[in-house]
Amino acid sequence: MTSGDYGFPAALWRTIARFRPPFLGRTKAWRSPIRGTWLTSIFGAVLLVTLPVVILTGLLDYIAYGPQFGQAFPGNVGWLHLPYFSWPARPSWLFRLTQGLHVGLGLVLIPVVLAKLWSVVPRLFSWPPARSLAQLVERLSLLALVGGILFELATGVLNIQYDYVFGFDFYTAHYYGAWVFVAGFVTHVVVKLPTMLRGLRSRSLRAELRTGVADTRPEPSDPADPDSLVAIEPGPPTVSRRGALALVGSGSLLVAALTVGQTVGGVLRPAALLLPRGRSYGDGPTDFQINRTANAAGVVGADVGEHWRLSLTGGTEPVLLDAATLAALPRHTATLPIACVEGWSSTQTWSGVRLRDLAARAGVPAPTSARVRSVERAGAFNSAQLTSAQVLHPDALLATHVNGAPLSLDHGFPARVVVPALPGVHCTKWVGSIEFRSAS
Repeated sequence: MTSGDYGFPAALWRTIARFRPPFLGRTKAWRSPIRGTWLTSIFGAVLLVTLPVVILTGLLDYIAYGPQFGQAFPGNVGWLHLPYFSWPARPSWLFRLTQGLHVGLGLVLIPVVLAKLWSVVPRLFSWPPARSLAQLVERLSLLALVGGILFELATGVLNIQYDYVFGFDFYTAHYYGAWVFVAGFVTHVVVKLPTMLRGLRSRSLRAELRTGVADTRPEPSDPADPDSLVAIEPGPPTVSRRGALALVGSGSLLVAALTVGQTVGGVLRPAALLLPRGRSYGDGPTDFQINRTANAAGVVGADVGEHWRLSLTGGTEPVLLDAATLAALPRHTATLPIACVEGWSSTQTWSGVRLRDLAARAGVPAPTSARVRSVERAGAFNSAQLTSAQVLHPDALLATHVNGAPLSLDHGFPARVVVPALPGVHCTKWVGSIEFRSAS
């Protein structure tokens, strides 16, 4: 579509075009000779492959929180709710994988997103903003796409750092913002996919990777095309397309190196400098991530001291267990990860009593669900509902020890829930009661 071509209603677009604000329209301000459809299409292809993974894992993580039990945030989302199904307890690393991918890949893509925005910035200043109804849909999708992804990245990074300067509930905003972004992403892909495919075929990637700065030339451009990304008067190249791709790629690799250790652990853990800010750890065998300390939860020694009792209900009579009685029950040990919404995870060796053994002791040998409650009096996650599969999993524990040592107060002393594939916030600490429920 050239500057003189307008779709229906043409009179409207021509009228808008006559009232061009200052600094809008195709200008000579953008002079980089590497801008063009091909480079933009390369960045777009990378995002087309990877962003669906970020979207899917984010939606799966929401389901893992159990929205059908009212314990996911936001709660009532109306027709935007996802299909309800019970989050599986196998494999034990499932939530670690989905949450690690969602956060880690989202961070790794930041340099690519910024490069893509740089490559299309001339188009964001074009005037009139649309020349046909189809182009209007494209521009609206671009607004949702750009605004949505910047909002999701900004709030996501701040959430990782526990820095809630934005003043609204992160979970609610991130969920609804995700749907705005998804709508823009899908619409933009449908509209622009043919352009991206033509752009990818317009130049040889192998040839560009062999082309240095001295041989870099602008893409061919139609001066009458108001949507062209090619500069009107290209300046001399200061970087080749190969160099631009290397810069963006190395930026993503650097972010990956500073992030991946928080999920995979091992020798890469010390390099995970992008771990949540303000993190705290225990000592010795309990030297691993603490997301919520006892002090932050308002749990004091008196709440879990000698008068602490574990209440098991659901059977004909309540069962109360003191610490000594709980310690005398058959023990089980399992090596399981705990993963949190901020993207970090930690695998430890836990020991305690199987939840299914406690259910049998409560008189509910085949529970359909269980409600675990903490002695913590307030807090969004001071209780959690577990499914039958989670309760009956052979490695699902009410843990009292970790790595051979008693739990520290910050790690949930005297007892905490540890269940395979369960989000960390639902591995309730400082457990005071468990209600086992059955269908009968």
